[in-house]
Amino acid sequence: MPFISTKTNVNVPKDKEVQLKERLGKAIEAIPGKSESWLMVAIEGDIPMYFKGQGNEPTAFVEVKIFGDASREAYANMTKELSNVYAEVLGVQPDRLYVRYQGGTDWGWNGNNF
Repeated sequence: MPFISTKTNVNVPKDKEVQLKERLGKAIEAIPGKSESWLMVAIEGDIPMYFKGQGNEPTAFVEVKIFGDASREAYANMTKELSNVYAEVLGVQPDRLYVRYQGGTDWGWNGNNF
């Protein structure tokens, strides 16, 4: 049950949205046991964002939430993958990208909790 949420000041046209979704589907595999088959993605583009007092460069904040938890090594591998994805798809350089990870076991789906 991974969920990846993206907030960025970059305009994300449909073709880039699809490309990002597809790349995130592959990147989530950096976390053992996670795959695109349960991945939910949200993308919010063209929103005002400021980092280091500047709002004129491509910037993104990404949240990765998973059922359970993962090792620091898995999260580090995921950050490397995400840095590449956001640089290549949206032009967000790694030094303009924050990634936040959150694990937990209180997830519900289909009228029940896991």
